[in-house]
Amino acid sequence: MDLIVKISDYLWGSVIGYLLLGTGLYYSLRLGVPQLKYFKHAMGVMKRSVKGKDGGVSGFGTLCAAVGSQVGTGSLVGVASALVAGGPGAVFWMWVTAVFGMVITFAEVVLGQLFREKQEDGTYRGGAAYYIEKGLKSKPLAITMALLYVFGIGIFIASLQTNSIANAFSGVVDVNPIIPGIVVIALTGLVIVGGVKRLADVSSRIVPFMALAYTAVVLYIIIININALPSVFALIIKSAFKPQAALGGVVGHTVMQAFRNGTARGLFSNDAGNGTAGTMHASADVKHPVEQALLAMMGTFITTIIICSCTAFAIILTGVLSTDKVGIHLLQESFGVAMGPLGKWIVFGAMFMFGFTTLLADLFYGETNIRYIFKEKSKTPIWIYRIVTAIILGISCVAPLAVIWGLIDIIVALIVFVNLIALFKLFKYVHYTFNDYVNQLKQGKEEPEWDKNTDITKLDVTIES
Repeated sequence: MDLIVKISDYLWGSVIGYLLLGTGLYYSLRLGVPQLKYFKHAMGVMKRSVKGKDGGVSGFGTLCAAVGSQVGTGSLVGVASALVAGGPGAVFWMWVTAVFGMVITFAEVVLGQLFREKQEDGTYRGGAAYYIEKGLKSKPLAITMALLYVFGIGIFIASLQTNSIANAFSGVVDVNPIIPGIVVIALTGLVIVGGVKRLADVSSRIVPFMALAYTAVVLYIIIININALPSVFALIIKSAFKPQAALGGVVGHTVMQAFRNGTARGLFSNDAGNGTAGTMHASADVKHPVEQALLAMMGTFITTIIICSCTAFAIILTGVLSTDKVGIHLLQESFGVAMGPLGKWIVFGAMFMFGFTTLLADLFYGETNIRYIFKEKSKTPIWIYRIVTAIILGISCVAPLAVIWGLIDIIVALIVFVNLIALFKLFKYVHYTFNDYVNQLKQGKEEPEWDKNTDITKLDVTIES
């Protein structure tokens, strides 16, 4: 276990964190900071994207499915884990990761739309493996990426969802975590066999409600502790750049621990950099790739800047960091301090809905990459994956949280490394597509359109260096 922790600490503290922020800075400067310049425009795109064309998967439905996958465990357990391991300063680095992550997500979605493939049922499949094969012309690297997705996201990260939901329930009811875990697995099966359309439909009904409800409860906690809020902001900023000594039972934290855990958990909360946005948003039936990319940016903003901040404020304001609680139990302790026994049930309800939609998305990512690897009409590989994963998800309900996090950090670091290299090399395609959208806006076209039959690799997309 110590070796796993050391490897993950090195990868995130010395390599991946800097590469992630560097990629975000590069894209921000080259595209003119679209996450700020087109934020208001993205809000307008969100309003008109509720319905898909001709019964297809709507942009809004896909956004909800993506936000459901992002908000999940990362915005609850991930934030709690970041605070325990990195201190309040980790929150600042989560914010920084989100700002640059918005434009990374934007790029992933543009590429996901450009290089996707239409399926027999009329839906689309895409993602990192697809744009690595078609854009970088590297089938071996694409297969490697697909395998990393199947194990890293389709199994390990999916396992974290069932672990967190099961333990949230056992935190309020004295029951073996495997029992609620089996219930979650069964419910998941009912949705996932319906494909991406059912996933988007379910998520579009759950996500808006759960995000607003959770935010409202945390706002109540903030209001009753409003006098302490300025000091919380000051503590977060100070802790990001200055080592924090142990206080009141809390282990001291270094600046590197704040940075390492803030960037790692920031990415885990919004998925920016690991390419999953390109997978989920590739299924959206929209007029232009940039339209969906703008929606995806909003998803990153919602999950980290809003939901993660709510979780962090609740934990810090209630003073529970001085306890020995970890993971979802730390957040339950926080809500319990503020609202009594009801608070723990509220956290379970949030964890169930957040974790459930995330689990659905994680399994969708796994299946998408299984389909990419085998590319055959037989559904045997899919069903083998589903059965094996269901068994592992059940076992994960009683697995130590630290072990799951360690494995996730290492394999996600590998995914991010490969994906960010691809984003650098494929920048010209994102740049060309973005310019096409902006030019149509300048010409007075309210809803720019892209020719879906365009093979962008055959166009002259050379850009100035």
